[in-house]
Order: sequence, then structure tokens, then C-alpha cells
Amino acid sequence: MGFHEGEVATQRRAGVEAEAKRLETMLDATGLSGGAAQFLASQRFAAFSGRDRDRVLWVSPLSAQPGFLRGAGDTLQIAAAPRRGDPLHQIAIGQQIGLIAIDFATRRRMRVNGVLVETDSGTMTVRVDQAYGNCPQYIHRRDVNTAAIAAPSSSRRRATTLTAADQAMIAQSDTFFLGTTHPTRGSDASHRGGPAGFVRVDSGDRIWWPDYPGNNMFNSFGNLMVDDEAALLFIDFATGATLHVSGTAQVQWTSPGTDGDDGGVGRRVAFSVRSVVASRDSNREA
Repeated sequence: MGFHEGEVATQRRAGVEAEAKRLETMLDATGLSGGAAQFLASQRFAAFSGRDRDRVLWVSPLSAQPGFLRGAGDTLQIAAAPRRGDPLHQIAIGQQIGLIAIDFATRRRMRVNGVLVETDSGTMTVRVDQAYGNCPQYIHRRDVNTAAIAAPSSSRRRATTLTAADQAMIAQSDTFFLGTTHPTRGSDASHRGGPAGFVRVDSGDRIWWPDYPGNNMFNSFGNLMVDDEAALLFIDFATGATLHVSGTAQVQWTSPGTDGDDGGVGRRVAFSVRSVVASRDSNREA
């Protein structure tokens, strides 16, 4: 498959096209290797991006005991599904989804992209198109309360703007998940981490965060170069509270070292909120 046009254009603008080219063969690895399957089988948490019944893009968490991700060849069996109250609950099959599994203890992560081919009684089956590892940068070691994250939401709020409690949850977060999409490659899920407060809220419908040096592949930024639809997931890993936000995002290029350029790379992302779903609510209601 290789890099698509948006990824190449972003790499070129960042001046890292040659460095990224050396990693391109990672994207051509179809199916799951034995090592990839072994890694997935030991995980307790993943996030995935897809579309709801109204074709709105979201990112949602999946959490269960090790063994809930079982892969072989070009098939990934997921013994979990978005909980009731999640915007991707009862997600439609036949769509391209992106999944990222993270081991917070060892700071390892793996991305899987493919087609959701079946859902049944709290399980999902994905036909794998791509599976490859990502670097451990910006992953914070933490405990994951699997039961809380998997439990049905005790409350849910849908809105078009962020409340003060939503903004506080964002400001306290050191981790979130980003969903992007491409017209032919489909949805992708990625991880973003930094110090608590690295994501800023300028107003009720504007969020932004600085970029940091990474692997130079620019999968997410490349998607945004082609399609500005995006989704964010903020999660309290102890209580299971989630804040899902869907909207549009643009990569803004500045001079390295300008005010707010925490990573010193001259890039940040500006996100405009269109839809919000707070499950268990962002006031950490039990």
C-alpha cells in the first residue's frame, strides 16, 4: 500500500520525506505476523476509530482481560465491543476501521487497519489490511481499570459544545486518542501523549495541541491533509469516564519555537468541535 498522497505531502513539508521512505515497507505488511498476534493477545486496552449509523467519525475504547484480541493471518477477533452509551455502540459492519492497542506498562503499541466484517453478541471481527508497531514515545505508564471502562455507561450526554467539566477533563489529560480518515484507506486511530495540560481549549468549540517529534510517518497528519474530519477520545482510566468529541481538524504550520510550540517542531493541530458524547459524564459520576 505504501504512503498515500497526504502522508507524502506532509512528510515533504516537514522535510523528512527521505527518513519516512525508509519506514514505508512497514505499511505493506498485510495480515498479522506471529509476533503481532502474540502482542495483541497480551493486551488489555485498545482504542478504535469508525463511523456511527449517521456516518459520523468517532474514537472509542475497548478493554477486557488479556486474550480479548486474537489474531491469525488476516483476521482479528475482538471479544469486546463499544459499551452501551458509546457513540460506536452497535457499529455497522462493512466499514474500514483503525485500531491501536497499547501496553502502558512496557510503552509498546500496535496499529491495525482493516475492514469490520462481523459483529455478534459483543464481539467484532476485522479483516486486517495493515498491522505495524509504533514507537514508545509519549506513552505514560498507568493502570487500566478494565471493568470500569467496559461497564455500560451510567449516564450519557450528547451536545454540540463542551461544558466546563469537559474542558477540565481535557486540561487534566496527559493522553488522548485521535481518529482520522482517508477516502480510500478508511479510518485510522492513533495515540497522543504529553504533559498534563498539553491539550488546550480556547473556547467552547476550539481545541488545540502542539505536535512533538515522532517517527516521521505522519499517518494522522497525512489523512488530515486530504480530509479534515477527525475525532478525539479522552478517558479516565481509573473510573471509566469518557469524553468523545467529533469535528474537524487542521494542521497549522508555524516557525519552530514560537509560543505554544511545546515540541519545537513548528506544528500544531486546531480542532473545531461539532459533536460531543460524554459517557458516565466528565464529572466522573459513578
